[in-house]
Amino acid sequence: MSIVTLQLGQCGNQIGHEVFNAICGDIHGTHGLCSKKENESYHDACKERFFSEEESGGPVARAVLVDMEPKVISQTLSTAARSGYWKYDDQSHFCQKQGSGNNWANGYSVHGPRHKEVITNLVQKEAEKCDRLGGFFTIMSMAGGTGSGLGAFVTQCLRDAFPTSFILNHVIWPYGTGEVIVQNYNSVLTLSHLYRSSDALLVHENDAIHKICAQLMNIKQISFRDVNQVIAHQLGSVFQPVYTAESGSHYSRNPLGDLMETLVPHPEFKMLGLRNIPQMPENSLAYSTYSWPGLIKHLRQMLIANAKMEEGIDWQVRPPRQGSSIPSSHSTNKPPHFNTSIANLVILRGKDLHSVDLGGFQDPSLYTSWLNPQDAFRAWKTPRAFNKYEKSASLVSNSQFLLKPLDNVVRKAWNMFASKAYIHQYTKYGIEEEDFLDSFTALEQVISSYTIL
Repeated sequence: MSIVTLQLGQCGNQIGHEVFNAICGDIHGTHGLCSKKENESYHDACKERFFSEEESGGPVARAVLVDMEPKVISQTLSTAARSGYWKYDDQSHFCQKQGSGNNWANGYSVHGPRHKEVITNLVQKEAEKCDRLGGFFTIMSMAGGTGSGLGAFVTQCLRDAFPTSFILNHVIWPYGTGEVIVQNYNSVLTLSHLYRSSDALLVHENDAIHKICAQLMNIKQISFRDVNQVIAHQLGSVFQPVYTAESGSHYSRNPLGDLMETLVPHPEFKMLGLRNIPQMPENSLAYSTYSWPGLIKHLRQMLIANAKMEEGIDWQVRPPRQGSSIPSSHSTNKPPHFNTSIANLVILRGKDLHSVDLGGFQDPSLYTSWLNPQDAFRAWKTPRAFNKYEKSASLVSNSQFLLKPLDNVVRKAWNMFASKAYIHQYTKYGIEEEDFLDSFTALEQVISSYTIL
């Protein structure tokens, strides 16, 4: 099945480009450990998912690019074409001459309705190119105007136009200290609207990725491109072909459906986080060796302690003892900062997979009491290495990982709202105070639901 990607706003377009680059780099890489047949079936499964073919035989990304300013889209199209490996369809993009000025309401209430028909038609055309449509993957920022406001509107349109298709929103959580003065308003409005329309939200936090660039990748002057490449690598590690328990000896055909079935057992819980190990500069790969027991031990503790990377994990955090009643987050019996999960998916790529013991992820104490650990954990695997990493492991988790940042954003936005700060910038585009109150209520319900896991 094919996935249609929607790149929304500056952030969405720049990350989307890096995602397709990472995927292409992976399928064109050398993987001598796998048979020719294995490599060919991997290559075919990847192309079906992410690319169509132009008449000359070259891969064309299954993507629609949307921004209210032309500059980023123009750069993205030309950079992809110059790569020589893949390109975007020249007709699958839409831009205007004027942005949304970091105003969510402008993107959602003005640009969205004004350009709904042309954007919907572009998506429809891209969907019709798929032999079988597996769903939509949108990439967007939460803090700005076009990505967040227009992105929320477009997601709503997708849900209306394709009611039975899966929608996974990939959202970039803004830096904790100010990108935009109204970023907390924009974030609250974006999240509450996406929660109604999409099947799941896969979240990357800018602060966490910045830390990975500095401490693991050893980058001194960190650019947006460095951050985007780390995000793209992590996304590729999840979306590239794998064998699931259900797919047997064939690569899974329905990546978004499999992801939702595994990780989203209840519509109240849609927040997904992603961790990937190891991550290091390319010039260090040749000198590094990893064992599966070491990778799995680190990945499990990253989950438990809610660490975003393998450096600086708090090894003191332990799951609650089995047999004890499940404490609330306010209980004194609960271990410090323990991250309770609803569901977890581990994806392993590389050699010697038969020796991997994943029993630690089936520990009932990791999970909420209302799900059987057998239903709450899945493992997907492929012997094919990913992007030059001989062995790598990814964890996609539906857990309490986002509780603290979500609570912070809602609290900061509420404090601004209580003093009526900047509200006029939204009301002039038709977003009323009641809309804010509805959004606060929706997210406070999400916070409450995750808190009592």
